[in-house]
This record gives sequence, C-alpha cells and structure tokens, in this order.
Amino acid sequence: MGLFDLFKQPDINQGVKESKTVSGAVLLDVRTPQEYSEGHVPGSKNVPLQTLDKVASVAGNKDAALFVYCYSGARSRQAVGVLKRMGYTNVTNIGGMATYSGKVER
Repeated sequence: MGLFDLFKQPDINQGVKESKTVSGAVLLDVRTPQEYSEGHVPGSKNVPLQTLDKVASVAGNKDAALFVYCYSGARSRQAVGVLKRMGYTNVTNIGGMATYSGKVER
C-alpha cells in the first residue's frame, strides 16, 4: 500500500459490482429510512447507523460479505468499525451514494 492509497476514496460503483459476484453478500445502506426511501441501490438492505445492533435481521451470518454504503462514505466508515467490533469478519466500506452512477430504486 502506497502513501496515496491512504487518500483513495472507496468506489461505490466498483463495490456494487463486486457485491454481485460474492455468494451471500449483503449490500448494506446505513443511511436514515428517509434517505433510503429517496433512492437506494437496488437489492440493498437498510439498517441505519443508529440501529446497527439490529443488523442480524439482514445478516445473521457473521462471516457473510457485507458491502456498506451511506451518502458520502463517512457513516459507512463508522459502521464498518462498529460491525467489526460486533464480530462481523468480512466488511467493506464501498463509499457513498453521492458518487453512485447506477440504477436507483425508490
């Protein structure tokens, strides 16, 4: 990992594409229910950052691949830390909806 990798932002478009290739992967949107209803990645599950203790309802297996996003990437970065402390082992921050260029579901 080079010095510039520290400043590289996660790419939500790449993350969504990758999530589709992983068996049993969960695309996790940690924004508020209102933000989620305004537009989200198709197939994603909404578990707001404030209620991550309820994540087992969408990801009961702690070894499942979780691809986490929010609006800008800040809340998803926080969520990854929380999920890892909860025992989830395969968690990736894929960034924010602000840079998403794919299809949006409402």
